Amino acid sequence: MSRADHIFINMCRDILENGTDTKGEKVRPHWEDGAPAYTIKKFGVVNRYDLSEEFPIMTLRRTALKSCTDELLWIWQQKSNNIHDLHSHIWDEWADEDGSIGKAYGYQLGVKHQYKEGMMDQVDRVIYDLKNNPFSRRIMTNIYVHQDLHEMNLYPCAYSMTFNVTQKPGHEKLILNAILNQRSNDVLTANNWNVVQYAVLVHMLAQVCDMEVGELVHVIADAHIYDRHVPLIRELISREPLPAPKFWLNPDVHDFYQFTRDDVKVEGYETHPQIKDIPVAI
Repeated sequence: MSRADHIFINMCRDILENGTDTKGEKVRPHWEDGAPAYTIKKFGVVNRYDLSEEFPIMTLRRTALKSCTDELLWIWQQKSNNIHDLHSHIWDEWADEDGSIGKAYGYQLGVKHQYKEGMMDQVDRVIYDLKNNPFSRRIMTNIYVHQDLHEMNLYPCAYSMTFNVTQKPGHEKLILNAILNQRSNDVLTANNWNVVQYAVLVHMLAQVCDMEVGELVHVIADAHIYDRHVPLIRELISREPLPAPKFWLNPDVHDFYQFTRDDVKVEGYETHPQIKDIPVAI
């Protein structure tokens, strides 16, 4: 059965049973009707996914792989901050009349910096180091840039990736591992979405750098369940996990900038029914 589902279920139970209720606190998010969006939250959640054993897409309900990948490529490949470059509408709430979300997400990854080897943006630097300095402990990205926060329509939630390469006895290729740091995570709407996105990223980078995938570690400072999501979460985690599907990445692509959302798919992906009409706090 899907290990990703078990990780999700255990995390949700821990939040519901041992988390802190923010009801009565001064909170920024609100519901569409104007009511404060309170949460039950847990500080410092750490989940580990072994990508060599399973692709961590949940079966408790369907996660839209191609939409996840599309947003990932919008940020990491196109380095865009304009929703008109995106196929979905998940960022519409934070875009201005021109479609911009400000100096956020993809914008920050596209800013070039001076290195000894020349001018590179953060994504190109990661790929350069994975190919040329794979055992460096400095292979990372950060898009939480304080000097630009006032020009971001939404502060980054998933803000940093740290890559670490290891060797495994009996394996010809090096192993690519990564840590995703997230300051805040809406567990119902975004948790598995983010996990799937960055699992795809690790697979893509491993392939273009001639490595194997290893672990993805997801570190969440504030993992929360919104008050109006609690009954939905309780219903979701009562479901029985199904077998994990097989992940396919187009083996013919060896340039990160050539990947498209059509280069990924999951085979044998069976899920429970989708949960519809989920209220979203803004």
